[in-house]
Amino acid sequence: MLSPPCSHSARPPMHSVMPEQAPTFAPDAALIECLARAALARIPEPFQTHLADVVLLVEEFADEETLDALGIDDPFALSGLYHGRPIGEKSAFDSGGLPDRIHLYRRAILDEWVETGESLERLVQHVVVHEVGHHFGLSDGDMHALEDAAG
Repeated sequence: MLSPPCSHSARPPMHSVMPEQAPTFAPDAALIECLARAALARIPEPFQTHLADVVLLVEEFADEETLDALGIDDPFALSGLYHGRPIGEKSAFDSGGLPDRIHLYRRAILDEWVETGESLERLVQHVVVHEVGHHFGLSDGDMHALEDAAG
């Protein structure tokens, strides 16, 4: 369900814009999705093959139920979340469930973008790779290696 990176020509390119260079409008969900799809497209094999059925969703914030389940009070504290069973825990008998999903939370990402001074493209890539890492059940060290490979 992941499609190739999209073109977001309605607005000026901001993928490498630093917060201090940011325009007067906030990047919208469509731009975040484009950056996320581009990040997913850079993830190398053998991981890439296993991402075809993962659904990518961009939302303003995590819902209250999700925040409560994670014990998070501040919705700005969660920029992304993987929902699903890691690849290593799946079996041929799994059926009827929802597809694996990567949720990106736009407002939290934008807040972190302004706070850290990181480029928006790099920040979205970091969040996406981290959530893909959860899909594969990777350790933090392995996630950093995957991020370097996708870089």
